[in-house]
Amino acid sequence: MAGHRIIAICQSGGEFVTNKDGTLSYNGGDAHAIDIDDETRFEDFKSEIAEMWNCNINAISIKYFLPGNRRTLITVSNEKDLKRMINFHGNSVTTDVYVLQGEIVAAQGLSVMPASRSSRTTASEALVPVDAPIDIQIDKTPPANAISYEPKDPYEPKNHKAARLWENVITGVNQRFNTAHEFREALRKYSIAHGFAYTLKKNDPLRVTAKCKADGCPWRIHASRLSTTPFFCVKKMNPTHTCEGSVVTSGYQATTSWVASIIKEKLREFPNYKPKDIAEDLKRDYGIELKYAQAWRGKEIAREQLQGSYEEAYSQLPLFCEKLMETNPGSIATFSTKEDSSFHRLFVSFHASLCGFNAGCRPLLFLDSTPLNSKYQGMLLAATAADGNDDVFPVAFAIVDAETDENWHWFLTQLKSAVSTSRSITFVADINKGLRESIADVFDNGYHGYCLRYLTENFKKVSHEVKRLLIAEFYVAAYATRLEGFQRSMEGLKSISPEAYNWVLEIKPEHWANAYFGGARYNHMTSNFGELFYSWVSEAHELPITQLVDAIRTKIMDLIYTHRVECSQWLTRLTPCMEEKLQKESLKARSLDVRFLPGRAEVRGDSIYIVDIDRWDCSCREWQITGLPCSHAIAVCDCIGRSPYDYCSRYFTTDCYRLAYSESISPLPSVDVPMEKDSPQVTVKVTPPPTRRAPGRPKMKRAGPQVVVKRQLQCSKCKCLGHNKTTCKESS
Repeated sequence: MAGHRIIAICQSGGEFVTNKDGTLSYNGGDAHAIDIDDETRFEDFKSEIAEMWNCNINAISIKYFLPGNRRTLITVSNEKDLKRMINFHGNSVTTDVYVLQGEIVAAQGLSVMPASRSSRTTASEALVPVDAPIDIQIDKTPPANAISYEPKDPYEPKNHKAARLWENVITGVNQRFNTAHEFREALRKYSIAHGFAYTLKKNDPLRVTAKCKADGCPWRIHASRLSTTPFFCVKKMNPTHTCEGSVVTSGYQATTSWVASIIKEKLREFPNYKPKDIAEDLKRDYGIELKYAQAWRGKEIAREQLQGSYEEAYSQLPLFCEKLMETNPGSIATFSTKEDSSFHRLFVSFHASLCGFNAGCRPLLFLDSTPLNSKYQGMLLAATAADGNDDVFPVAFAIVDAETDENWHWFLTQLKSAVSTSRSITFVADINKGLRESIADVFDNGYHGYCLRYLTENFKKVSHEVKRLLIAEFYVAAYATRLEGFQRSMEGLKSISPEAYNWVLEIKPEHWANAYFGGARYNHMTSNFGELFYSWVSEAHELPITQLVDAIRTKIMDLIYTHRVECSQWLTRLTPCMEEKLQKESLKARSLDVRFLPGRAEVRGDSIYIVDIDRWDCSCREWQITGLPCSHAIAVCDCIGRSPYDYCSRYFTTDCYRLAYSESISPLPSVDVPMEKDSPQVTVKVTPPPTRRAPGRPKMKRAGPQVVVKRQLQCSKCKCLGHNKTTCKESS
């Protein structure tokens, strides 16, 4: 049975225009209507659109605006995206859909990546001015590592099509150019198109003389400035060549600035354009063989032209922080420098994130870090929370010069000043990142749960099978809610490896085992919960520092808006994730037998459990650990006529979830303006940190103190442990 039906008004052939208020309008083109509903398949929808405009189904991109937001375009790339679009427009009869074909997508700079919460096209990204030389045809073919890369035609001859466009860039005597630089660039293109190398005999602002580099070749050209005018004119030229050219085997004519000008637009669309692909593309299109270093330097120049310099970004940091706090009142953006004014660290937390965490999220934070592979390296430290639907909720992050105990302590100090300390906060983090002492020192009423993933990395020097068994038993022990289960799993761990058993006990179970832990982790046992946030950082980790922060801001802004729109249509009392978990527990409760005791209830199933419904307590301890009533508590509720929803943690309710996403993040204005003289930041100067990216492959950092697990001998005859068949007593 089809659900809600809407009419998709599919438009194509027009163009997006940015209005004064930053919103987007779509002008021109044709429009057709298609009926869609919850049962419409994405492939059928896309096929009908492709047939409607008679275009290749693989060359179109489908986009739409979120209701009430004309600044953000969302891409429809799979079944889930299509259903989400229908749900977003549940109260509407129609929705506008924009069909962009391959060349249009490239020309307007619109993303053709699949839609997700971490992939958006904003108004600032949608209309990117093209700044390519008018006589250069930029090859829009994506590099080999790009997602939408089309394979090369094996039958296409190697005739350097792009270079052939420059064959007549110099026509002969009396041809005029605006400047000497323009003539030199034309000469470079001309030599590439005709496949020869030249040397400059004279080269100054008034005259340029060049001859073919090959011995005995008569080709020669001379140009000079016309008197009393700024123009540069070709005075003499011998167009005859008797050589075979030399540029084919050498890239000396391809300066790094020239390479940058050629690849700039492609790099804008494909930031992961590799130097190897650059060299291959220039050889194919222009017949020039570049060394890897030339391609890499050209890419760095092009990236700096597109993104701005790293050094300039550090100098803009004081004004950037000031603007961030002005446009987002209540937010925190603070930085510190070293004695030589070099960058040390930056802390950022938006008001919307802080309000959302304090009002609508559990007092649970995940601490982790990720490296930044930019020119000056650094580390990003982050604190993320879990919202009521168990999705990632970014709270705060910091960019530091290095991951040290001091920087972690500073980050936690800033975090404490930002979040409410009226609740005891539980942290899930690594055991070895300078956090044990820092958490205890800064958050004296907090709890530190060790990340199980980091702990299990320390099981070394054992076979894969033994390590798998150790990790399995360790996780069972950690998740065990009662002491009996914990002790049983620890005995199993001891039978596999006494060394691992002793090491695990030394790291204090009260920091990692549910049976002993005093805080509230809600069964979240690893610190990599915020993987979505770190994937955002990995997409932008090479950006200059101010642009990196703004890229993260954009992602958080889109995340908040998307979740707010989604939850506005929820009709359940709990969030969808928690509603599903509660229903599973309710099914288990049907087979349980309840007997009432004074003030308590006895629930019989596989075992006997005691439930105190008024104190929200069950002897299985799952209710206390997860925040949701266990099957035993639900069975008691059913018997006494109470609703189990009344005994769920308030953080799992839809109302609380909406509070978490009630605030918004505002865009930042440009910081490319001079500071006012009375600005408190005008006297602050920030320079890049002294650390630079080291050459070669980065060395892997060891996780921390490791346990060496010795493999026990096993006799192949009697199958007993502790000896082999040579020393077996049964064989004698």
